[in-house]
Amino acid sequence: MKQNLAFEFFVNKENNTITIKREFAANLSLVWDAWTKPEILDQWWAPKPWKSKTKSMDFSEGGYRLYAMCGPDGEEHWGVTKYNKVEAQKSFSGKDCFSDENGDINEEFPQAIFDIKFIVKGDKTLVENHSTYETLEQLEATIKMGFKEGMTMALEGLDEVLAKMKS
Repeated sequence: MKQNLAFEFFVNKENNTITIKREFAANLSLVWDAWTKPEILDQWWAPKPWKSKTKSMDFSEGGYRLYAMCGPDGEEHWGVTKYNKVEAQKSFSGKDCFSDENGDINEEFPQAIFDIKFIVKGDKTLVENHSTYETLEQLEATIKMGFKEGMTMALEGLDEVLAKMKS
């Protein structure tokens, strides 16, 4: 039986921000692991039929994740996430950028400063993801690239991964 889980997606063009609030039918520990361990992230951090592939990851303050979004026809789009602050099972923040396979940032694409919070809601966990873009143009480019649709699909994939982890 599919649970009715909260999902909110807000765009604020005055502040160049996107806020996503998403509830998961799993305890905090499982949801935290799904966001912070590469072997689990790679199972859901891409909208199907795309796959995520982590090349390297150091989930710590000052660390980073270098990964590719791999398409069904062999295409690869690289990204790097740099972690600034990590509070275990509470929050983490940093910067997310498009890059090449070596982690060199592609300045032609949008970059987001993000803050992700994890909140226990009974037997569920709420994840609040707040992203800020330097300019309105970067925010609009992100939206135009299908960010909402891609994140919606990826988070549905996370639902599936969490269900398997719980069983």
